Amino acid sequence: MQPNSRNVAILFFTLAVVMMGFGMVIPIFPFYVTDFGAGGSELGLLMAIFAIMQFIFAPIWGQLSDRVGRKPLLLLGVTGNAISLLLFGLSTQLWMLFAARALGGILSAATMPTAMAFIGDSTSDENRGGGMGVMGAAMGVGMVLGPGLGGWLAGTSLSLPFFVAAGLSVVALVLIYLILPESLPAERRESTTSRVKGPQFSYLWRALWGPLGLLLFMAFLVSFALTNFEGIFGLYALDRFGYDAQRVGTIMMVVGLVGTIVQGGLTGPLTRRFGEATMIKVSLFGSAIGFALMLTATTFAGVLLTVGFFVLCNSMLRPAVSSLTSRRATMGQGAAMGLNNAFMSLGRIIGPLWAGAIFDVNLHYPYITGAIIMAIGFVVALAWLAQGEGVRG
Repeated sequence: MQPNSRNVAILFFTLAVVMMGFGMVIPIFPFYVTDFGAGGSELGLLMAIFAIMQFIFAPIWGQLSDRVGRKPLLLLGVTGNAISLLLFGLSTQLWMLFAARALGGILSAATMPTAMAFIGDSTSDENRGGGMGVMGAAMGVGMVLGPGLGGWLAGTSLSLPFFVAAGLSVVALVLIYLILPESLPAERRESTTSRVKGPQFSYLWRALWGPLGLLLFMAFLVSFALTNFEGIFGLYALDRFGYDAQRVGTIMMVVGLVGTIVQGGLTGPLTRRFGEATMIKVSLFGSAIGFALMLTATTFAGVLLTVGFFVLCNSMLRPAVSSLTSRRATMGQGAAMGLNNAFMSLGRIIGPLWAGAIFDVNLHYPYITGAIIMAIGFVVALAWLAQGEGVRG
């Protein structure tokens, strides 16, 4: 295996493991909080706290990786992921679950932006979209395997899935430590004299009006759309169709598989052929149509097809936005990817909160508003690109 292919394989495994740990809690959390005598509000906060911590800390880790290099931050992130999963499996009180979940969000937030920055350091402009797509596919693999593995292992013990995921994180840690090189030479690192900034709202607001502003807005839309769909889909399927957990699980597995195939196999060639700008426009428009089509489905096959179409379009958007952000970054790659990840984390916080709130008003509203918001994003992208702010496409 060539060195660059080997490095991508290690990063693929690392991100897959991190997302597997995140995904496997989906079928387990309700049982956990019930065992601890908690209810829906505690479950909601437990689900949100991971994304909240990532939102706060991802830009900090990204900036630090521009100073100290990528490898130390990858080691920190994977170590934190292993420790948090182990603590979660050992928890005996509710506060311990929150502490473990928060710790996981804080430290594992170093992994994704640093891995993206590693790809940005190591690939040409032409191949960067494909590299970002492979990283997106890794996250898709983790989200496919995570819920299934978590549900299967939980049949033996509710704690076992967390111990298995922690063990896989240790394997990733060893691979990074022994094999993965540093992608950012010392002479290209930023000065250590300037102060590291966290994601204060004023900082993020200024970034929105900077050179990457529209791309950061698109990064937010990527995660908002997906979590607006995923966050409430189980309840939507139950109330509208009477689906049980097995059918919902089948649909979510299709979601992960489509995302993995699109980001791992299609995004790179399509981006090289049409350019990031065209991919962004097509993905936003298709996502809006996908939300609308989901409202028309009346059969299981129809649900699979419409959900699959939405996920196909949404999955093309993430790597296109990440690649264009990397190409247009006027700051360090780590800082740019940290901001990109922070806005995606913000979308992961607001998406399910929004969906849950308006679902209580009308079960169709999450997808109606999702279609409207993605359509607005499409119009904004058209106007931005018409002004010559985009690149190829």
